[in-house]
Amino acid sequence: MRESLAVIWAIGRKDLLLETRNKDVIVAVSVFALLVLMIFTFAIDINQVNAKLTGPGILWASIAFAGVTGLNRAFALELEGNTLEALMLAPISRDLIYAGKMFGNFLFITAAQIIVIPIFAVLFNLAVLRWEMLVVSLLTTIGFSAIGTLFAAMTIRVRAREVMLPLLFLPVVTPLIMAAVESTSHVVNDSSWPEIYQWIQLAIAFDIAFIVISAFIFQQILED
Repeated sequence: MRESLAVIWAIGRKDLLLETRNKDVIVAVSVFALLVLMIFTFAIDINQVNAKLTGPGILWASIAFAGVTGLNRAFALELEGNTLEALMLAPISRDLIYAGKMFGNFLFITAAQIIVIPIFAVLFNLAVLRWEMLVVSLLTTIGFSAIGTLFAAMTIRVRAREVMLPLLFLPVVTPLIMAAVESTSHVVNDSSWPEIYQWIQLAIAFDIAFIVISAFIFQQILED
């Protein structure tokens, strides 16, 4: 168990270090998400009522669209460095490769959210910096990472992978986005935990199902 966690940590940490050294993708994704927020801020007459109605949807739409632009990097770096074959030849389980890449994407999306969510709270004047929002963000990021890692592996050798990945990723992840939007809406409206938990349960079920399915399919993709 300790060896497996060490492998997952090593793969995820490597991907994060590569991104933090050049900072291109994290900065681009964060700026893209913030740009979407700014556009909606000027396009909609933001008041306390409109902010609570539209803010959660705008937040998660901006994170989803921005995040998908960086998910390709999980395997693009391996392909560019000619290290994908070496990773596949390593004496480790394919499941650990998937988990490591998923962990790297999780760290990458989390880093972007750390920048975006506080600015969103200021722009829309909403109290989202609460522990319930931390749970929502954690579960949503896990789901994004699980599906994004799978589809990034599927499209890595496709010539138009920058187009194919969003086309595959966004329809599948829509139920998770809906759960995140509804949960965030309950958070900003100061609803009780049972009301939020209904949507949290959907996010948990979605994450578990797609982690298992994605890990299984990932093995077949690498073999092909």
